[in-house]
Amino acid sequence: MSDEGNAIRLIVLDEGIVELNINLPDSSVNKFNRQTLAELRQAVDQLKANAELRGVLLSSGKEAFVVGADITEFLGMFREPDEVLLNSNRAVNRIFSDLEDLPVPTVVAINGLALGGGFEVCLSCDFRVLASNAKVGLPETKLGIFPGWGGTVRLPRLIGVDNSVEWIAAGKEHTAEAALKVGVADAVVAPELLREAALDLLKRAISGELDYKARRKPKLEPLKLSIMEQMLAFESCKAVVAQQAGPHYPAPLESVKVMQKAAALDRDKALEVEALGFIKVAKTTVASSLVGLFLNDQELKRKGKAAEKLAHPVKEAAVLGAGIMGGGIAYQSASKGTPILMKDIREEALQLGLKEAAKLLTQKVERGRATPEEMAKALSGIRPTLSYGDFGHTDVVIEAVVENPKVKQAVLAEAEGQVKEGTILASNTSTISISLLAQALKRPEHFCGMHFFNPVHRMPLVEVIRGEKSSPEAIATVVALARKMDKTPIVVNDCPGFLVNRILFPYLGGFTQLVRNGVDFQRVDKLMERFGWPMGPAYLLDVVGIDTAVHARDVMAAGFPDRMQESGPSALDALYQAKRLGQKNGQGFYAYSADKRGKPLKSVDASVTVLLEPVMTARHDWTDEDIIHLMMLPLCLEAVRCLEDGIVETAAEVDMGLIYGIGFPPFHGGALRYIDTLGVANFVALADRYAAQGPLYQPTAKLRERAAAGQSFYG
Repeated sequence: MSDEGNAIRLIVLDEGIVELNINLPDSSVNKFNRQTLAELRQAVDQLKANAELRGVLLSSGKEAFVVGADITEFLGMFREPDEVLLNSNRAVNRIFSDLEDLPVPTVVAINGLALGGGFEVCLSCDFRVLASNAKVGLPETKLGIFPGWGGTVRLPRLIGVDNSVEWIAAGKEHTAEAALKVGVADAVVAPELLREAALDLLKRAISGELDYKARRKPKLEPLKLSIMEQMLAFESCKAVVAQQAGPHYPAPLESVKVMQKAAALDRDKALEVEALGFIKVAKTTVASSLVGLFLNDQELKRKGKAAEKLAHPVKEAAVLGAGIMGGGIAYQSASKGTPILMKDIREEALQLGLKEAAKLLTQKVERGRATPEEMAKALSGIRPTLSYGDFGHTDVVIEAVVENPKVKQAVLAEAEGQVKEGTILASNTSTISISLLAQALKRPEHFCGMHFFNPVHRMPLVEVIRGEKSSPEAIATVVALARKMDKTPIVVNDCPGFLVNRILFPYLGGFTQLVRNGVDFQRVDKLMERFGWPMGPAYLLDVVGIDTAVHARDVMAAGFPDRMQESGPSALDALYQAKRLGQKNGQGFYAYSADKRGKPLKSVDASVTVLLEPVMTARHDWTDEDIIHLMMLPLCLEAVRCLEDGIVETAAEVDMGLIYGIGFPPFHGGALRYIDTLGVANFVALADRYAAQGPLYQPTAKLRERAAAGQSFYG
């Protein structure tokens, strides 16, 4: 095991001490893929056969220890028959248990990240020494599963039930100090002293100064709690976890149930309980959706990083238009290290923008996520101005004025005359064609869209819209800036609504059609929230603003009249005419008042039912299942069209755009993965069931071909 090309190396030190070093070749990080696990099996077997062995040091050859299992192998593995998956878990558990059962002390030196399976192998060692900058944790529940290589067995026996449930169910990373506090770590040292400290501890254990057998013993036995104590501990934990996780994410609660079931068993029997429980959650659609989401996110990061090769450096940015949106963009840029000019034609608008940025930075300080010094530095990075005086130095200018094509064209043309030739202009439009706006510019190749979602500081997505004449360099520069601002950029080709709003409005069209058919909007809201959306469609429209929604709907209807043109006045029109604009004026589908913290508090307004009566031109006795289908089908079908029309390149970009842009329920994995989960043929048959509802419910010819060929979107 000393070959430099191997992932695992056994290095003989002195006095019978062997270092087991993990260093996966051709990879920036260590992960437990098939290769690494096979070599770890061989290495542990060699250690077992070494009669002169006196101690083992487990270490990493990377900047991080082990970041976990190879998630790219998960989906294929989860599709295996139960017995195959069970035997796979048993095989890994046997490796870790054999390491734990060596007749000599074992110490692990944890540098960087030790997560998931990388942390579970650490738990199988007798002692854990952490670098002060290390982080450890079991994040599996974020993937719809829970630890399956001994984490639910060893951790409770090390740090108790309450701490273990918190660590496993929440799936968070923990600092070295936090690990020391609960008893996961035996020592925390400066990174440069890690190896020396771990070896020192190992030698102390070899000499008998430290009793490694006593440290190991609790991990091999049942939990030291009576039946009554177990019941009290686990039942109270289950209640809390069930409430926090909600009904759509079964893994956190299942992890607690597995820990409870295994509490009275010794290690090997407890590991069997864990393995059987792991299969149960691994086979859920939630697990496949969340693992798929993780892989999609990695794909977006890869594409974003690749695009940066063409990007021009951005040392200073500018935003045109202050107010809430401009202030949010300025905050995001300055807080992530890019100084920004914030221009408006009115002093009061500049003050509003600065107030918004200061409010967000203050909240960050209050939550302990920034120091007052960092807040002051970020604020100093925002320079308000009423003129273009300093725009000659800016690298990217983001236009964020009113959503009116003539106004935007005028502002963009004016700005173009004030900046250097290589400056990139970007419009934060949500619906207006980038190619149309570019017609006002002398250098349209230096122009593209940069659509932020509101509120800017919370929403992770930025649509980077490619116009007909946008250059690759302009797109790459804006992608790089979005990434620097800690956003996830998705490059989108120009069309009405771009990606996210184009897909959203058929969903809202399905909603207004339901209301037209006599369905109570509150019922629809409750059903869609139960389905997993953060808010129902009526509530969402109130948050967006009824006037904004009417404008966007009209743009979409003009762009796609065959399916997005409504047959008559809708609930939106009724509210707009009654000047019920949503949260912005306290009246929409619901009424709003300010709570103690000044946030809008929703309440039912009975007068809305009367107001909507004239637009209810039909009556249908739809079931709850019907309503969900009538809402989701138009959205999913438009997502299919966006992929087929080449608005984005991949299914991953469609799905991540919806999850990051409008809060599509992550446990469903996105619109296209949702179709895959149902089965493409089943989805087409479902759409045909509602064909009488109009063009929004018509599958495309290509989708029918995909269904007939038995193809899925993710393969």
